[in-house]
Amino acid sequence: MTAQKAYCLIVLIVSAIFTISTRVEAIGVCYGTLGDNLPPPAEVVAMFKSNGIDSMRIYNPNHDILGALAGSGIALTIGPLNQDIQSMAADYVAAQAWVAAHIQPYVNTVNFRYINVGNEIIPDPLAQFILPAMNNVQKALFFSNINHIKVTTSVAANVMGPSFPPSNGHFHDQAAAILNPIVQFLVAHGSPLLINIYPYYAYTSQPDHLPLSYALFNSTGVVERDGKLGYQNLFDAMVDTFVAALEKAGGGNVGLVVSEIGWPSNGAFGANADSARVFNQNLIDHVSKGTPRRPGVPIETYLFGMFNENQKGPAEIEKFFGLFYPDKTPVYPIRFV
Repeated sequence: MTAQKAYCLIVLIVSAIFTISTRVEAIGVCYGTLGDNLPPPAEVVAMFKSNGIDSMRIYNPNHDILGALAGSGIALTIGPLNQDIQSMAADYVAAQAWVAAHIQPYVNTVNFRYINVGNEIIPDPLAQFILPAMNNVQKALFFSNINHIKVTTSVAANVMGPSFPPSNGHFHDQAAAILNPIVQFLVAHGSPLLINIYPYYAYTSQPDHLPLSYALFNSTGVVERDGKLGYQNLFDAMVDTFVAALEKAGGGNVGLVVSEIGWPSNGAFGANADSARVFNQNLIDHVSKGTPRRPGVPIETYLFGMFNENQKGPAEIEKFFGLFYPDKTPVYPIRFV
């Protein structure tokens, strides 16, 4: 059997095995490093473990963090920098070199879960390079005998067209031209789509229409109805909008991972520690229940972020999404398990 035929056979097997029901139930936290006063990686990994946080997302292949994660068991989402994707798309050797430099040396000690190729770059000009880069990274993993790491990409809500109610969810034309072939890649490889969603921004964009209780999971009854389905919180509605869009793109069995979500504790309207605490705690307690379109299917979710990062911007509010201050004290009390 040729290497290419073997590769295709494995793709078919993976496609048959991995469906929505195989997704991992987990609450993770995004570990951003845009601060000049953050604790060293070894202390951060110890914080994850002491708080019962079993999954982490990082935004660049930082070898100090990878070294600190060795033997921890914490599941990791990692990816190349956006500016590196074009070269990885154009040249398989570049993708192979990235895997050789950042995955292979750690694959026996770090629990890699996803390689995220491109963070929120659809529908920007670089978006055309995402799928070729994903294909090259996937091939590099396969030919390195690494078969357990899923290759994917993360998108923001700006890939959606007008999508109310959730069943009307669809990718707008410019995004669909990029995403529809990516969805077929995800189907073939049993990989989920990563989505970055922020109910905080949806609420603050139209507070007269969306009750705060709906955004904070505190509604006592159905707020929005979509045919036979009723929505008691904005999170479910936002996730199910993506579910409907995936169905329309031929990805009804593609899993969704919420790879960024959070509520700021300061910096703008609606941003305060009490709302942030209520939102994040209710989110943690809710995600195992699924959504109206996928009831009982847990949603793997990554809170943004671990720390208040004093070098984030340009908006001041971006500095205040952290669960912890850089001195490792909590911004507000929260329970992860």
